[in-house]
Amino acid sequence: MSQPLGITVDRNGALLRLTLARPKANIIDAEMIAALDAALAEHLGARDLKAVLLAAEGPHFSFGASVEEHLPESCAEMLGGLHALIRRMIEAPVPILVAIRGQCLGGGLELACAGSMLFATPDANLGQPEMQLGVFAPAASCLLPERIGQSRAEELLFSGASVRGERALEIGLVDHLADDPEQAALDWFDANLAPKSASSLRMAVRAARIGYAGRVIAKLAEVEALYLNELMSTRDAVEGLEAFIAKRPAEWENR
Repeated sequence: MSQPLGITVDRNGALLRLTLARPKANIIDAEMIAALDAALAEHLGARDLKAVLLAAEGPHFSFGASVEEHLPESCAEMLGGLHALIRRMIEAPVPILVAIRGQCLGGGLELACAGSMLFATPDANLGQPEMQLGVFAPAASCLLPERIGQSRAEELLFSGASVRGERALEIGLVDHLADDPEQAALDWFDANLAPKSASSLRMAVRAARIGYAGRVIAKLAEVEALYLNELMSTRDAVEGLEAFIAKRPAEWENR
């Protein structure tokens, strides 16, 4: 299988470009998570780095996390890895810009929401469909209320519905719309971050995220425990995942 992630250092070391490289779905599986975490661990400490740009090959950002890895025998390892990556992203010393086109769902949207600024196409489709499978979205339960407010976050989390790019902009889920979001993110970087001092920018990031990162990290630990220790002991959570994999309707027993 090909490498899951493209890694390029651009703009004379000022920009780290990470590209999900398994189109069209760009599934956020254990290998993808490990590659992203390793790339960030290697490059975030570089003195000249001013931002990260996260994008994806193909027509879609990501269909989401691997459903198979959510099954009881593997979900603890999968969630542990994903949540460690989310923590690294929200504690990153530089802004993370995210370019989204097509589907950005489930674990893909959780990954995007751990970034600083989201650029999307008007017809992008963003959502957390986990409830349709009988589970909830752990990282999104922590990130979405911070990003779009409690009531709008609950609407997306409880319904499993998706929103198009224009609606996502209205509610603050994304920050900019563009037909070419990756180029728009590059243009924004060149105009707003490239001229700045890298060391001063890092201080600005720290200052802006005081309190925010701590809240998300503390809640993430509680939500992960709820998912693993309570949700995955219910019959319907396992039924929903198995039904999805088998491509059949789930049969809920409300237990």
